[in-house]
Amino acid sequence: MKAPIFLKIVTAVNVIVATGFSVAGIINPAAILPANIGPDKAIATFALYATARTIPLAAIAIALVIGKRRDALFTLALLAGVIQLFDGFIGIYQHDASKSAGPFLIAVVQFIGLYFAMKGGEQVTEK
Repeated sequence: MKAPIFLKIVTAVNVIVATGFSVAGIINPAAILPANIGPDKAIATFALYATARTIPLAAIAIALVIGKRRDALFTLALLAGVIQLFDGFIGIYQHDASKSAGPFLIAVVQFIGLYFAMKGGEQVTEK
C-alpha cells in the first residue's frame, strides 16, 4: 500500500474514532467514565467541549484526506496522533487498560503512517 494512502486511511479512522467517543460522552457519559464516577452536568459540559473540538478536526482532516494538500494533511495527522497519545495517558490516569491501549495503538499506527509518508517512500513494508 502506498504510504500517503495508508496515512490518509489511518488519519480518517483516527479522527472518526475520536469524534465517536466525544459524541458518546454526550449521549451516554457512563459509557466512557470510570465505573466509580457517575455522570453529572459538569461531565456533560466537558463532553460538549470535547465534541466542539473533535468535530471540526474530523471535518478538516476528512477534507484533507479527500484533497491534495499533503503538507496540511501531515500537520493534521501529527496533531491527531498527539491527541491519541494524550488520550492514552488519560486511560492510564483512569486505571483502564482498554482506554490506554486503543489510543496508544492508534497513535503508534498514526506516527508510522506519518513517518513513511513524510519519508517519501511509496510502500509501507509488510512482513
